[in-house]
Amino acid sequence: QVQLVESGGGLVRAGGSLRLSCLLSRSALSFYSMSWYRQAPGKQRELVAHVTEGGNTKYADSVRGRFTASRDDAKNTAYLQMNSLKPEDTAVYYCNVFTWWGQGTQVTVSS
Repeated sequence: QVQLVESGGGLVRAGGSLRLSCLLSRSALSFYSMSWYRQAPGKQRELVAHVTEGGNTKYADSVRGRFTASRDDAKNTAYLQMNSLKPEDTAVYYCNVFTWWGQGTQVTVSS
């Protein structure tokens, strides 16, 4: 059974940084694009970043310039580096590859 395992969430003060990781449990990440989503309480899940198989990236306007998505296909792992975090970034963050979803990791930014 294919799994996506996320890690790296936590509590950080505004202006701080966190790096999320997403490990695909099979040696196939190179065949897929992948995305990061987030869902804040009472809000719909929204796309944060997308990374193509070739490493090209797209970002939501709200995070562009602060977040960086990347991938290491040799490790079957994708990353989301989050800098200059704001309280409004507080959400559960999910990685998505094809039809597979991670379990979500909580990011909380205090003011």
